[in-house]
Amino acid sequence: MADQKRVLVIDDDPDFLSFVQIVLKANGYDVRTATSSSEGLEMMRREPPDLVILDVMMSYVLDGWSVSREMRSDPRLRQIPIMLVSAIVSDEEDNLFPKGEKEHVKAFMSKPLDPSALLRRVAELTQGA
Repeated sequence: MADQKRVLVIDDDPDFLSFVQIVLKANGYDVRTATSSSEGLEMMRREPPDLVILDVMMSYVLDGWSVSREMRSDPRLRQIPIMLVSAIVSDEEDNLFPKGEKEHVKAFMSKPLDPSALLRRVAELTQGA
């Protein structure tokens, strides 16, 4: 498919990666996955995706916020939309975002993700990509 949108999912949970990959691939997306922030950044630099779905809390050196800052500092990556996901649920979504970070994130979803809501959000974020 020539117009297939590429989505990179970065999360240290293999079950979550499989879930997102199955849902998105079944709906025509080209899905790549990375189990660490450094692997995800390397993949982005090799083949920039149309969207990055990024876990906020990962058990590696770089968490989701660090990846977001790294993307903003790279001219090739700064225009790629970011959708953050987290199992941390807060009544005040703003409390999850460090100062100055919210404006750089295009969407936030709490885990577990609803497949229909995920598809709607991914379609919105990749429109025009």
